[in-house]
Amino acid sequence: MNPGNKSVETSPNVYARIGGMLYLVIILAGMFSVIVVRDKMIVSGDAAATANNIMASPLLWRFGIACDLLMHLCDIPVMWVVYLLLRPVNKNLALLALLFNLIQTAVLVTNKLNLLTPLFLLSNADYLKAFNPQQLHSMIYLSVKAHDYGFGVALLFFGLVCIVNGYLIIKSDYLPKLIGVMLQIAGVCYLISNFSLILAPSFSNKLFPVLMIPVLIAETSFCFWLIIKGVNITKWNERVLAGRD
Repeated sequence: MNPGNKSVETSPNVYARIGGMLYLVIILAGMFSVIVVRDKMIVSGDAAATANNIMASPLLWRFGIACDLLMHLCDIPVMWVVYLLLRPVNKNLALLALLFNLIQTAVLVTNKLNLLTPLFLLSNADYLKAFNPQQLHSMIYLSVKAHDYGFGVALLFFGLVCIVNGYLIIKSDYLPKLIGVMLQIAGVCYLISNFSLILAPSFSNKLFPVLMIPVLIAETSFCFWLIIKGVNITKWNERVLAGRD
């Protein structure tokens, strides 16, 4: 056997730590784009104020979009790492979670066009002279609202990712069962929050801050566990060997 030809089965913690660090980038980039950019610039129910905020700080708005795209670029290797780590438990379920995650990221990336639209509408191009400022402001706000709903649709798929991956972690024996349970709770929170966004938007606004607490705890716990502890190598090897029998 060539000692230089190491597979994921012999060094899972290398992958775990890479995935954990990229997951941390995802969390920080997502928090920046939401809390520092959109929450500060979007004024609920006020199209003119929202448009004026974007017009006053277009670079910050663009930076928020760039952070989102960085987050989605990191999504792919994180999906791959989590799949590799959970594949020994149940390959088919790990693949199912990966597919749900791919759909989530595809929707989120496409949805970024809704955040670019306000920049086009504020560009003072000749073709925009057919619209008065109030109409432009309304279209900008409509794009922002469409992005909110697109984000919610994508997170429905991520809710299922959390539920499936949480189950696999619970069954793994080489990752903490508590993190698996927390991820499953987070997945249910994602489903409740984003189905309510579609079915009862006003109710969703009240639920969202409460439901995001267990989500944040679960995802940051999983992220830091991957970085600091990784998997239990003894239990990992037992699981891999059992799968080869």
